[in-house]
Amino acid sequence: MNPRSDDRPVLDMTPEGEFRGPTPRPTTWLDRLLVRLGGAAALVTILAVGVVVAALAVAFFAIAVPVALLAGLIAFGSLWWRARRAGAGTRVFTMGMRR
Repeated sequence: MNPRSDDRPVLDMTPEGEFRGPTPRPTTWLDRLLVRLGGAAALVTILAVGVVVAALAVAFFAIAVPVALLAGLIAFGSLWWRARRAGAGTRVFTMGMRR
């Protein structure tokens, strides 16, 4: 007999030919507390990520709205200037694409 046979792992096999895993350790009150605390921490993290995404969306719109207004004013000024140069007092200004 090999004197080091106690150091080898024991492979326990079921009659169906599958291996059994190690027996789970019994859970203590500390394990249950840590599971609840971890779940609460995960929920707080998800909520914090949601707040950050919402803040980024607000920041994007805060930047995008003035840019869009400025682009609209430039487009209006360009069209107004073309209409004025065309002398459209009573004429209707049309803009088309030439081929």
